[in-house]
Amino acid sequence: AAPNDRTRHGAGWGTTQPMNTHVTGRRAGAALSVTGAAALLSFAAPAWAAADAGGEKVLRICAAEKEEPYSNRDGSGFENRIGEVIAKAMGRKPEFIWYDKPAIYLVRDQLNTNECDLVVGLDTGDTRVATSDPYYRAPYVFIQRADSPLEIKDWDSPDLRKANNIGMAQDSPAQVMLEALGLFNRNFNYMKSLIGFKSKRNQYVRVPPEKMVGDVADGKADVAIGFAPEVARYVKQRGDKLKMTVIPDTATRGDGEKVPFHFNQSFGVRKGDTELLSELNAAIDKAKPEIESILKDEGVPIEEPTTPEGRAG
Repeated sequence: AAPNDRTRHGAGWGTTQPMNTHVTGRRAGAALSVTGAAALLSFAAPAWAAADAGGEKVLRICAAEKEEPYSNRDGSGFENRIGEVIAKAMGRKPEFIWYDKPAIYLVRDQLNTNECDLVVGLDTGDTRVATSDPYYRAPYVFIQRADSPLEIKDWDSPDLRKANNIGMAQDSPAQVMLEALGLFNRNFNYMKSLIGFKSKRNQYVRVPPEKMVGDVADGKADVAIGFAPEVARYVKQRGDKLKMTVIPDTATRGDGEKVPFHFNQSFGVRKGDTELLSELNAAIDKAKPEIESILKDEGVPIEEPTTPEGRAG
């Protein structure tokens, strides 16, 4: 079965459970006695502390083979580049451990089974892992044609109700608000068309961000709603044809509960890898200028991360 549909940027917000966090049955040294296993662990160096044949320390980065714009085996994903930058700041050699399934499975199938040691681009505080200090914060955005007569700035914009076909990923914060506004059912068939009407039953189905953006550019949809890092590349590729409007982080449901639309982003490591986490946090400030340069080149509108109390810093 597929995990609950929760991507790395708030999709699945409001669902009753986070992504399936179970660890697979793979257990190294299952035949060892408890005493023997404990002794082995006390002397064995953790995998993230390993060095290559030349003695250079490596950083094993979990990465999806095909999850653009985040990651691609050819290294063109912006999170692949961020992984290289943080490894360099740590004085390590990046080693990408590629996985042929969607990135939503990286923690369960790769990180938690010790195949790799670091996931790039998780929501800060993701309960499946230990997250680093945030290295950037990004919003959801409205995407429209630059020449659109509709003025959509926030969820209260009257023109949002006039839009024909609104693109978005299901089980995202955008769905929560469209349901609250009575616009979800009206756009349901179009939203399903974005995934080829595939069933989500027992499988993870991702809305292709390039298609969602392309439909707006081609006039098939009036507006799309997406996480800026996921869509900015495709908006930028269309030149001056499209525009992005940052969605204010002030939305609330009918019952007054906040619906977040801006998310701090962190690196994730296994719970208990405290030394690696400390090493990461020490390197973030050094790496931050290069990371921000990558994001700006991607076209992502970035913000200073906030503290849990909501303050920048």
